[in-house]
Amino acid sequence: MSNTFRNVWLAAGLVAVAGSAFAVRQEQEPSLENPVAVSMYADASSTEAFMGTVEFKITNTSRETLRIPYWQLPTGQINSDLFEVFHKGERVEYVGPMIKRAAPTEGDLVTLQPGETRVVRADLSTAYDLSATGEYDIRFKSYLQGAKTGRGRAIARANGGLSSIETAPLRLWVDGANVLGQIKKGDSASVQAKPGATATCTGGTCYESCSATRQTQLATALNSARNYSENAKGYLNLGTVGARYTTWFGAYTSSRYGTVKSHFVNIDSTLDTKTITFNCSCTTKNTYAYVYPNQPYRIYLCGAFWTAPNTGTDSRAGTIIHETSHFDIVANTDDVVYGQSGAKSLAISNPNDAIRNADSHEYLSENTPSQN
Repeated sequence: MSNTFRNVWLAAGLVAVAGSAFAVRQEQEPSLENPVAVSMYADASSTEAFMGTVEFKITNTSRETLRIPYWQLPTGQINSDLFEVFHKGERVEYVGPMIKRAAPTEGDLVTLQPGETRVVRADLSTAYDLSATGEYDIRFKSYLQGAKTGRGRAIARANGGLSSIETAPLRLWVDGANVLGQIKKGDSASVQAKPGATATCTGGTCYESCSATRQTQLATALNSARNYSENAKGYLNLGTVGARYTTWFGAYTSSRYGTVKSHFVNIDSTLDTKTITFNCSCTTKNTYAYVYPNQPYRIYLCGAFWTAPNTGTDSRAGTIIHETSHFDIVANTDDVVYGQSGAKSLAISNPNDAIRNADSHEYLSENTPSQN
């Protein structure tokens, strides 16, 4: 297991760019609602046909130093589904890891000085299926959660909601044959953990690289996750639209409610009927777990998982709900935002994003503190 979670920004090969093209305007203070500008281009350094690499310029447009969790910005390693990639009007599958992260530490924050621009290149073919030849429409979008100034001032909308950064859409031609020749889907994801040589299976659950103690802990957590999913499914089947629903998924519409309801039907069925494989080889401390959404039903468990309680907020049982929801054939959720505060803000500002956010599903199922 690599240590790229903390070091990925440095490994991305960022370069400070001199010049006045992105200089801060001195005549007025820019709003801190959106103090980051991101532009995206086809990689100009390549002399060959485009095969998935794009270049980003990331600029601090404010007069203050900014500190932003690295996973909210484009990096050289794609470990989050931060891109909208379309081919012939159909959304392209994300095949990279979905990671449940703990609150950012100081080592997770990227510092951007006032007016500073950094350049990074990212190969989209390492995390998106670009195997079909033709035109692709690509856009980067991310919420700034936990971002702050050097003086500790939060970066947020005027109403306290989450700020977001995004690029204009970019249309590019991809030679799918060349992409397939360069990379096998998912192989270069930086958090890839190899399954154990052998798995220990008991009672319909399999364990890879898990000690006997951890197997016992996981059996308990899985049983609690089943109780959580059954309870959440029952709540939604009743058609209840109380604070338990609206806190995490926002204002009611029948369409959104139906989507969440179907998600929990699938989550509950998966936990009850499918063989879940737990892999305990990940050692990253500030990460709970991750999965590859197109590789059901293997869940990789990391350091923060083992220090979490069995039930309650950000628990082991809740983490299993979170990760199970990511699988394409279950609920196909994303990691839009993390934590209860972020999920609550998302429910208010963008319910359509809330219903695809994995932590929102976890918090409805954990229901801590209890709501009706």
